[in-house]
Order: sequence, then C-alpha cells, then structure tokens
Amino acid sequence: MINYPHSDLLKSLPKQFFASLVSKVGKQLEQGHDVINLGQGNPDQPTPVHIVKKLQSAAEKPVNHRYSPFQGFPYLKKAAADFYKREYDVDVDPETEVAILFGGKAGLVEIPQCLLNPGDTVLVPDPGYPDYWSGVALAKAEMATMPLKEENGFLPLYSQLTDEQLNAAKLMFLNYPNNPTGAVASEKFFQETVELGKKHGICIIHDFAYGGIGFDGKKPVSFLQAKGAKEAGIEIYTLSKTYNMAGWRIGFAVGNASVISALNLLQDHLYVSLFGAVQEAAAAALTESQECVKELNALYESRRNAFISGLQEIGWDVKAPEGSFFAWLKVPEGCSSEEFADHLLEKAHIAVAPGIGFGKYGEGYVRVGLLTSEERLKEAVERIRKLNLF
Repeated sequence: MINYPHSDLLKSLPKQFFASLVSKVGKQLEQGHDVINLGQGNPDQPTPVHIVKKLQSAAEKPVNHRYSPFQGFPYLKKAAADFYKREYDVDVDPETEVAILFGGKAGLVEIPQCLLNPGDTVLVPDPGYPDYWSGVALAKAEMATMPLKEENGFLPLYSQLTDEQLNAAKLMFLNYPNNPTGAVASEKFFQETVELGKKHGICIIHDFAYGGIGFDGKKPVSFLQAKGAKEAGIEIYTLSKTYNMAGWRIGFAVGNASVISALNLLQDHLYVSLFGAVQEAAAAALTESQECVKELNALYESRRNAFISGLQEIGWDVKAPEGSFFAWLKVPEGCSSEEFADHLLEKAHIAVAPGIGFGKYGEGYVRVGLLTSEERLKEAVERIRKLNLF
C-alpha cells in the first residue's frame, strides 16, 4: 500500500483531545468493567415520536427523493423564523436571515472560513467547545483567548481584553448556556457584547446549542434578544439537544444577512442540501407541540438535582449548573484534571472529561454529562463516596 502524506492543512488541525478518553474507556470495557460514562455530550433519549413519524411519512414522498434546493426548503426557513418569534419575540426574515446547516458544528467550523483571511484574529472562550479551534485552524487564522472564570460567572471580562486584541479581532465565539461550565448569560451581558462588537467591527457568533435547557424556571436568553444583535452577528441553533436529534445532523443559523449569505455561498460549494424528509421532520419539531421540550428539560433538571445534591452530601464542594446538560466540577487540590479523571476511571470506573481538554482555564475542573439515568448517576455518587476523596 502506498502511504500518501497528509496535507499541511490537515497537519495544522488541533489534536482531538477526547479521542484519548474514548480509548481509555474502551480499555476498561475490554477488561469487563461496568463503566458509567459521563464524559461525552451525546443525548441519551430518543427523538420524540411525532418527529420520527413525520420523517417516516415524508420519506415516502417522491419529491424528497430528488435533490432538494441547495439552501434548504423555504418552509424550513420559515419554521426557524416562526420558532424565533414564538420563543424569543425576535423577528427574522426567512429568506435573508436564515441558513440551514448540516448540524450546528458544521456552521461553527464553516464561519471562520467564510469571514476570515489567514492571520486574522478570533476571540474564543477558554474553556470552550474545542471545535471552535478547528474552524480557526482551517481558516489559517489566529486565536486570542477570553478566560472564563468562576468568580465572574464563567463570563468573559471584556475589560481585560487589550486594545491590540480588540482592534485585531474580526470574530468572537460565545456559547450560553455554556459547554463545558453550564453557566448562563443575561440579556444585559449580550447587550454589552453587541456594543463591543459594533465598536470594534467584531462579528459575534453565538453558539446556542443548549438554548432549550435551562433550570429553576429560567429560560435561556437568546443573543438575538439584545437590541441591535442582528446587526452585530448571528446565532447558531441545533436541533440535536432540544429535540434529541443529534444523529439527524440538522441546525440553522439566524441573524446578520451578510453572514448568512456567506454561509450559504460556502455551503453551495460543499454540499447538496439535506434530505427533504429530514427537513420536514425538523420543521415539525420547531412548529408543533413543544411539550417534549418541557419534559426533556424536567428530566435533565431532576438528574442535575439528584447528582449535585448527592455529591454535596459526600462532601464534594460543587455547584449546580444553570443550563445545558453538563456539570462543571472542581477537582480536589493536589492533582490535575487529567489525573483526577484517570483516577475516577481506574478506581471507580466512572468516565468524566478533564477540563484541560477545553483550554488552559479548564484546568482544575472536570466536565460531567447528565446523560444517563438518575439511578446510574446516584450509583456514580456512591462509587465516588467509596473512594474517600472528600
């Protein structure tokens, strides 16, 4: 076999940190251990029945067996616009302010390639979703990190950004409810962000992947609810989390028309549009009964309460997340996040994600996904208790 060398572009991509976690979990399973895997972000519940039924009926339609419009069917764009009006009282033009995406990740990775030139600067949260880094690398751009610290509610402090960073930056990634910290943002914070973006010509990209998951009766705020937000950037929404449609690969971007146009142009060159039946199912998810969203939110909140209260009872000083399906937990003093994660896996057969995998400022924490049954979460607490760490 001829071994063809990879391109310099592929070699420039960031290392997939979590591949090593998957490998470690696999070795434990091969040895016959019962691993409680809390290290991933893969929703564990099935897609709601009415959405699946819509896919089934739509798959029988001959119109969906042909290539669909490159930029998506108009009815799905209208569904996205109607969703934003109903949920956030935000007016969106479905023709010019909505782009259909092959999952939220695709849009997040594509955006830097749409708006940046080699050497341009991107402001990224630290800790943050690692695939932001991938898009920056593909665009041959540079990153400037915005530390997210507990004392500031895991929000970036814009006053700590230098004039050099602000003047060089062309793009900023934000994500609330936040992965990995579970923190949420207020409309006041988003208003400050809009004003900063406009002042310095920075396009704001808000990753709203966990927009459907908020706790204690508080609904997560959309970036687009801030005055002037559509002028300053876009928001990317995925159906993966809100509707348990992770494997369906469907999402959309809404906001600034010039950015939406750029996304559509790039995707015209990369893809032929999504299977029409998936688009029909997505439209049903966005426009029909939202009872399934309420039920899912309640499930995650119940899991959160059981898990966090259990950890607090055994002496672990942890705080409950305000949104998302993640918990961000401080590791005991004297060990790194990776050492602590390895210890939990080897001694208690519990997999968690080391915070260092999300950036420099993730050190000192581990991320836990509330993506298994309440019973298994309680069992994880019991296994941790037996380690006598706290």
